[in-house]
Amino acid sequence: MKPMFASAALTLALFAALPQQARAEDPIESRKQIEAIIKAFGKAMADKDRDGFLRLFLREDITWVGAYTDGSVARYRASLKDPKEPSPKTSSSTPRKFIDRIISAPEARTETFENVRIDTDGDMAQVLFDYSFMVGDYRNNWGKESWQLVRTEHGWKIAAVVWSAEENPAPRPGI
Repeated sequence: MKPMFASAALTLALFAALPQQARAEDPIESRKQIEAIIKAFGKAMADKDRDGFLRLFLREDITWVGAYTDGSVARYRASLKDPKEPSPKTSSSTPRKFIDRIISAPEARTETFENVRIDTDGDMAQVLFDYSFMVGDYRNNWGKESWQLVRTEHGWKIAAVVWSAEENPAPRPGI
């Protein structure tokens, strides 16, 4: 029994000797850093800042998937010349394609974040919030959005983005 206690004591002593940055950060500090990522995401969109936006992600090929509501899919199908043509319930893309569409759009495209909930242990995090995607002053779509984040040696990075989308049934003014 003594060797087991000695082994546990040695493990604890080694862990205590690790530099502070090698340990999981304080969850309160992690929350502040994650909140800064959320603000940076919105600012990069508003500023059409491709490099700043892409720096927020672990890689460019992360999961990036939207799930459209049944009502949105039905409205899309009704707008087709051939309503039998299949319309997707989900869409996938990449952070680069997303920010490039924003940069190329003549009008401002922004996202609001409400009811933000962050759950973290200091090394990984789940962020869930209600969002509205705005095209100028028009509320284009809205729903829930979920991010998975990991803390790397370069700070927090978004590792996956999944959202639901209710497309606005009211046409955009001027179109």
